[in-house]
Amino acid sequence: MSAALHALADAAGLCRTWEDAAGRARTVDDGALRAILAAQGLRTHTPAAIDAARRACAAADAMPPLATAEAGMVCRLPAGATLALTHEDGDDCVVTIAADGRARAPARPGDWRYVWQGRTHTLAVAPTRCFGVADALGIAAPRAWGVGLQVYGTRAVDDGGVGDAAGVLDWAQRVAAAGGDALALSPVHAARPPGGLYSPYSPSDRRFFDPVHAAPALVLGDDTVRALCAALALPATDGADADLVDWPTAAGLRWRRLRALHEARDRLPETARAALTQFEAAGGPALDAFAAHAAADFGDDDPSLHRFAQWLAAGSWDVVQNAARQRGMGLGLIADLAVGFDPAGAEAAAWPDAVLQGLELGAPPDAFNAEGQVWGVTSYAPNALRRHGFAPFRALLDATMRGRGGIRIDHILGLMRLWVVPRGAPSSAGAYLRCPLDDLLNLVVLASWRHRCIVIGEDLGVVPPGIRDTLARRGVLGIDVLPFTRDADGAFLPPSRWRREAIATTTTHDLPTLAGWACGRDLDWRLRLGSLTPAHQRVQRQARAADVAALDAACAQALGTTGPTAWRAFVAASPSPLALLPAEDALGLDEQPNLPGTVDTHPNWRRRLPAPDASLDAALAAFDRARKCP
Repeated sequence: MSAALHALADAAGLCRTWEDAAGRARTVDDGALRAILAAQGLRTHTPAAIDAARRACAAADAMPPLATAEAGMVCRLPAGATLALTHEDGDDCVVTIAADGRARAPARPGDWRYVWQGRTHTLAVAPTRCFGVADALGIAAPRAWGVGLQVYGTRAVDDGGVGDAAGVLDWAQRVAAAGGDALALSPVHAARPPGGLYSPYSPSDRRFFDPVHAAPALVLGDDTVRALCAALALPATDGADADLVDWPTAAGLRWRRLRALHEARDRLPETARAALTQFEAAGGPALDAFAAHAAADFGDDDPSLHRFAQWLAAGSWDVVQNAARQRGMGLGLIADLAVGFDPAGAEAAAWPDAVLQGLELGAPPDAFNAEGQVWGVTSYAPNALRRHGFAPFRALLDATMRGRGGIRIDHILGLMRLWVVPRGAPSSAGAYLRCPLDDLLNLVVLASWRHRCIVIGEDLGVVPPGIRDTLARRGVLGIDVLPFTRDADGAFLPPSRWRREAIATTTTHDLPTLAGWACGRDLDWRLRLGSLTPAHQRVQRQARAADVAALDAACAQALGTTGPTAWRAFVAASPSPLALLPAEDALGLDEQPNLPGTVDTHPNWRRRLPAPDASLDAALAAFDRARKCP
């Protein structure tokens, strides 16, 4: 049965072989294939069952309701037909398709509809590349910069112990004053009810916001909020001075305030009540379904509360984005799109027959995580996306890009393949699932221009050959991170050799800060948690000291100076159209936001940032000068 099983796995999009981070060929065993296929509802217990499952996969490849194409390029449509296409704005054209199904797509981007065998289909035609930083700034060779910010870590008056849009607004004003063009945020997707652990990358629904980060005063005004909450017997500053977010307590406080405002909504100014009504009408069935799910999930049985909370959250972020642009930022806020969602969340409930049921996303074992990773989130099944005309993906892109200057797509390699693991199994029991890269990229590019939103793709980890070239050609910016941007011999690349098709950054939320890297803070944590032995830590400390010396040598050669300020300037000197300085490095902190491979033994996604001060302004000004140096 092995040959038949392998044929079924191929038809289902599973890759039996793959190459690990060290370049070694790996093969998925038959037991793992059976478990993954079973999770997708494909039975493999007999030859007849395998044959039936393979025929079902083949049937799923029939003419889908939506095809995609690149403007003016060859695409595939019903073979031998002559089709009348109607553009979304009403224009018409006629396309003649060859006997093999090849045709030339219209040169004009947008949705083109046609009728085939009595059913309406869509050809989504995308521009050649994404809307870019040069388009946003109107500069041929931009050298923009910005700050990467963990939203929950910001501070504001009466924030109750967790960051919100008001805290982000303070950062936006400082970055804009220093000459920056962007503020890249951690995900602010709608979350499930808070427990003891929290991750912004495990959302309930990526189409909606987490109201915990709303700043109602930005929408309603300070006086209105204070008046409506006057009867709320809660100290306004609970948890505000803590160094770590207590998620259950802080979120509980925020939701009590939201409920108080909701209960008093009839006393809102008439303009606010009208805006709420308009928001609810525009949200339509999707907002209603989300609110109903959230009401059940939170146990309050009040969908009206959750529609109201979404209105305040969306309005809060609109205020921040508008303020950023008004103060001169060319991009403003860059949203972060998580790779997946909670299997029990609202997004999974919205498209139950399009979700990878019984499977979780993760990463295979690699040089940084010997046991691999399982993230506890799921995503959409590629065949189901095709069957639905990619509607879930398109709705997600529209929701995330709307009103933003940019979007960072977490684990963008997932547009090509996802590492899927049966729920409850280790990462080693997983396999890669092929995804329709060309279709997904076309939809990303089209949405990028519709929303005038740049696209950054997190292209780190086990990177398939050729994928970075493909993404670069379509205008998706990769990410060059200082510790990894080296030549084949391990030497740090001089800034002039960094990619022009990527953003440049000192670190990421999953890596040590510059100060933490230099002092080996991450190695201290690994020793404390038992994932490093003292002997191994000594070896890694020696290697780290050599790396620090090598970076200083590279900085001395490129810039004539060394040390942390030079390391930041080294990144700023890259030819990237956009350089991002994480807030932790701007502030000189030594603790990183997240330590991969840990759950509750390290305070992941809980660290609060110090209040911005003059030293931060000086660091931002220095980064701005470094970006402006030729």
